[in-house]
Amino acid sequence: MPLTARSPIWLHFLQDAALISLAVILSPLCTFITTLSSILSPYTRFARQIRQQRQWRSESARGRPRTVLVTGVGMSKGLFIARAFYQAGYTVIGADFEPFYIPVCGRFSRALKSFYRLSKPSSNCDPRAYISSLLGVIKTENVDLWISCSGVASAVEDGEAAEAVQSMTSCRVVQFGVDMTGLLHEKHSFIKNTERLGLNVPETHSITSIDEGMRLLHPENAYLDKVFIMKSVGLDDSIRADMTLLPFSQMNRTRTHLVTLRPSPSRPFVLQQFISGPEYCTHSIVIRGKVVAFTCCPSAELLMHYQALPTSSEVFGTLLKYTQIYAKKMGTNMTGHFSIDFLLNHESAEEDLMKKVYPIECNPRAHTAVVLFAEQSVQMAEAYMAIFSSKNDPITIPSTVFTSSDTGYYWVGHDFVTQFILPLATFATFKTPFSHLRHNWTEFFQHLVYWRDGTFEVWDPWPFWALYCVYWPCIFASRMLSGRKWSRCNVSTTKVFDC
Repeated sequence: MPLTARSPIWLHFLQDAALISLAVILSPLCTFITTLSSILSPYTRFARQIRQQRQWRSESARGRPRTVLVTGVGMSKGLFIARAFYQAGYTVIGADFEPFYIPVCGRFSRALKSFYRLSKPSSNCDPRAYISSLLGVIKTENVDLWISCSGVASAVEDGEAAEAVQSMTSCRVVQFGVDMTGLLHEKHSFIKNTERLGLNVPETHSITSIDEGMRLLHPENAYLDKVFIMKSVGLDDSIRADMTLLPFSQMNRTRTHLVTLRPSPSRPFVLQQFISGPEYCTHSIVIRGKVVAFTCCPSAELLMHYQALPTSSEVFGTLLKYTQIYAKKMGTNMTGHFSIDFLLNHESAEEDLMKKVYPIECNPRAHTAVVLFAEQSVQMAEAYMAIFSSKNDPITIPSTVFTSSDTGYYWVGHDFVTQFILPLATFATFKTPFSHLRHNWTEFFQHLVYWRDGTFEVWDPWPFWALYCVYWPCIFASRMLSGRKWSRCNVSTTKVFDC
């Protein structure tokens, strides 16, 4: 079980110390693998293909190849997109926030011509400093295209930055503006907008007080035939994983639960209908209302394993159709990354799958599922270039780019701890049976042999080394020094969940 806010501080200190020690112990192995890859990779077929593609791009370009700025290269999604543009022959500039000046892994990628540290927007930092630093990079490097790979905490600020970049430079931007980002980012406004477009949605209510929640969950003189879950509109990591089904049969239990959540006008929640069935996430690139790249895969509350659905599957086709209809109805002003989380209602008697899929939230930003385009990385990079077509002409790309491989993606650092170390520890202390250990170890070694790591590339290995030998040890050390407690961390997005 992960530690919580109630866990003693010494346990959190021990957790950080143990993970730092593990990184130190494995650093020689990581260094050996990285160095060996650096020596051998120039002689591989894939490296030769990259050199040929870049040479072709340089010779065929009218003038210099376009320069692309990718922000968020410390996250796997940003790093992947930067590598894709490099493989396609473009000049790539990387930028990201570096908390406590800890270097992010993308800084070490050979895909980048140069890297810039950006001022991070927060409650203690004027967003104008972030926008100013971003504009400085664009003007200094003469950037033609900015690909925003924002995290959840900076989505709205990236919307502001997008509008500033478009108004003050000639740089094209793949990022929604402020209004559209806010509309899609906020759970309740996203559902309302989806309903306005005539698409299927779960019943959703905005909750800003305990009494408001009680009236909806225990209506007078009415029978409630649905169950709901409460989701925070803000970024409260401590209740992110709370999936309590409401209402309880006793009103006092429901009220007690709402009291612990503390909904208020400054701490809003959404009360959303619970749909029983599998969850899926999507990632799409939308250029002026057209979906130019799309993928989807099974999802989870903390998703660390990615495997694309076959393009021939009925679910894939339905989620693609839903996304295309949404983008088309939003109009030609819609340009950016568009990701929706869906639930498929297995209990519904509807035959039309479009009436059985329910969107539960939207991420108006790049999704980590973009790594599933590894086999189509060059085609994906070219899909972005549809933004340079004339607004008066139809977008001239042959067809939407889909993922074609069923290869799974994982992060070895996450799996090594959660599927190798922890199961061994719980088995050794007689907390779990041998079958639990065997199951986790089998899955770990299957991933190690048959799946691909979301960060490691033979031709570009140093970001992998920096992630595990520099970034995470420093992050855990900073947590020890500050005394901040955490319950989970996402290796792919580098997000640490406070508790």
